[in-house]
Amino acid sequence: MPNDKPDTLPLTAFFGGTFDPIHYGHLKPVTALAQETGLEHVTLLPNHVPPHRPQPEANAQQRLKMVELAIGGNPLFSVDDRELHRTTPSYTIDTLEELRRERGAGAPLAFIIGQDSLLTLHKWHRWEEIIHFCHLLVCARPGYSDTLDTPALQQWLERHRITDPQQLRRQPHGFIYLADTPLLAISATDIRQRRHQGISCDDLLPRPVQRYIELQGLYR
Repeated sequence: MPNDKPDTLPLTAFFGGTFDPIHYGHLKPVTALAQETGLEHVTLLPNHVPPHRPQPEANAQQRLKMVELAIGGNPLFSVDDRELHRTTPSYTIDTLEELRRERGAGAPLAFIIGQDSLLTLHKWHRWEEIIHFCHLLVCARPGYSDTLDTPALQQWLERHRITDPQQLRRQPHGFIYLADTPLLAISATDIRQRRHQGISCDDLLPRPVQRYIELQGLYR
């Protein structure tokens, strides 16, 4: 029986984060990931209230503005502010459920995380369900282990792991792809600490974001 279904479908990718502030450690690895996997577009999802970390220093509107400034004129990126309108903690699974309903059951969806997040994924709310809604694209991070905490978690990873990014377009969810992205030792925590100490951050984040931080008097 002939198969009229196309071999691959467009892949939609999302990247969540507190972005307090957004910096090159977010943007450059994801840009490299897009080149490696053939992604044409990445939607950034700023968190409202991250459940597993200290609350942001910048407010929701300031963090959204910094994201908009960072990606201005870059056709790879757009921003979705849905999580900033919530009054409850930002659980990734809730957003993925929404996105799946909007995009349909058959659309390939991917969620981008760092290696650090993969290592703690088993602590996320309803973590085992995440792979039922999307693929996971994992950016390398310096200083983090390549293996998960327990043999059972490592087996789970190996069961879902793929090495050919084209497979991401052949089904709507269920795969984990570990990308060979650049290792950038940049963190928002370091940027905030440098700002507190009056040290320049020009090499760590886009200049429009740096100017906005200065104008708003953030992280002092």
